[in-house]
Amino acid sequence: MDWLTEPFALALQQRALLGGLLASVTTSIVGTWVVLRGMSFIGDALIHGVIPGIALALLLGFDPVLGATVAAIVMIGGINLVHRQTTFSEDTGIGLLFVGMLGLGVIIISRTASYAGSLTAILFGDALGVSTGDIAALGATATAAAVGSVVFYRPFLVLSLDEAKAELLGLRPRLAHLTMLALVTLAVVGSFRTVGTLLVLGLLIGPPAAAALIARRVPTMMATSVVIGMFSVVAGLVISYHAGTAGSATMAVIPVALFFLLLVARTLWERHVSAR
Repeated sequence: MDWLTEPFALALQQRALLGGLLASVTTSIVGTWVVLRGMSFIGDALIHGVIPGIALALLLGFDPVLGATVAAIVMIGGINLVHRQTTFSEDTGIGLLFVGMLGLGVIIISRTASYAGSLTAILFGDALGVSTGDIAALGATATAAAVGSVVFYRPFLVLSLDEAKAELLGLRPRLAHLTMLALVTLAVVGSFRTVGTLLVLGLLIGPPAAAALIARRVPTMMATSVVIGMFSVVAGLVISYHAGTAGSATMAVIPVALFFLLLVARTLWERHVSAR
């Protein structure tokens, strides 16, 4: 069992594990709604949209979490502005701000003295650089995601199935949608230190998508997603330690690989059943 415990012998490795587990809980819970609602594109856009805020924080020397939060708010506000003030669909605003915010972020980062190092840290994270303060923040983020999902469970569920029905039932779909966006922002901002902005989408989409292949009820799907996310973190850190790969990237790739393995297994099973 040394191969399993050795990667977590040091304090910084233990913090990386705990931080990754908490980040996976947040992204798995929020990601369930992202998958059900079909918000993967806006989730990806938000992930890239926070880069200018993080870059500006690094350049001016203030908290990157604050910069990421402000950038995400600007991103959401810009999307709503384009959608409401023009005849374009919401996807057009998302696409415009996706490219614009990403480009702006890279421009700001290029003004820093350690351009390559700063860009790498923002995009790919630093799993072994997780501090005690980061763990406390991740714990608060995971709690907020869980509480938000419980409080808004019915509006989120109906909104994911039929927005018109949510309006008819008086569930205030616009408020529910904005709350869902806020939770996505919370997941992205809370997790970027651990897995980076570029790879957080793997933990946001991978575990819920894989869980959706084997679970039919939303609570079961969410619980399964959390299990897959936590497994991905542990397996990713163990593999990265022994194989010498990037920890953040390995954690993000594993749930995607699990999704395709489950998809192939389910397809083969369905063919076997139909052939009987």
